[in-house]
Amino acid sequence: MKQDPTPPADALERATAQEFLALPHAALAYIGQDGFPGISRIALGRDAAGVPLTLISSLAPHFAALKAQPNCALMLGEPGPKGDPLTHPRLMLRARASFADAADRPVLRDLWLATHPKAKLYVDFTDFAFVRLVPLGALLNGGFGKARIIEAQDLLVKPQ
Repeated sequence: MKQDPTPPADALERATAQEFLALPHAALAYIGQDGFPGISRIALGRDAAGVPLTLISSLAPHFAALKAQPNCALMLGEPGPKGDPLTHPRLMLRARASFADAADRPVLRDLWLATHPKAKLYVDFTDFAFVRLVPLGALLNGGFGKARIIEAQDLLVKPQ
């Protein structure tokens, strides 16, 4: 088996990954029901354990896709206004979608509205569900030659 040349992250790089997970949005990659990949911009938050969280309408194609095939990926970070987009830092998170139970909804709703107040307009619509994007691991790319592996446990916020 070929060894991965990407080294593990140090403390500073793990902290950088946490900063990316604090962003309010991400690009979600998923496998559509037709077997082809799809991508969508999503709002992003975190639950009390630090697990990335999103709110998705059942009308969105990625809702049914994640129900059928929960493996997905997120891309966090945006290229700056100047320079080569591939030199700008970004985080690619591999995850498994887990739809939240109705019992979790009140707590998740409060957490969500604390960081996404405009969602108050639709958070209570019956077609919306909270989805945890449980980390499996990530790749932090800090620019050319600066890729680092981030372990799943290092992507969660440590309780205070």
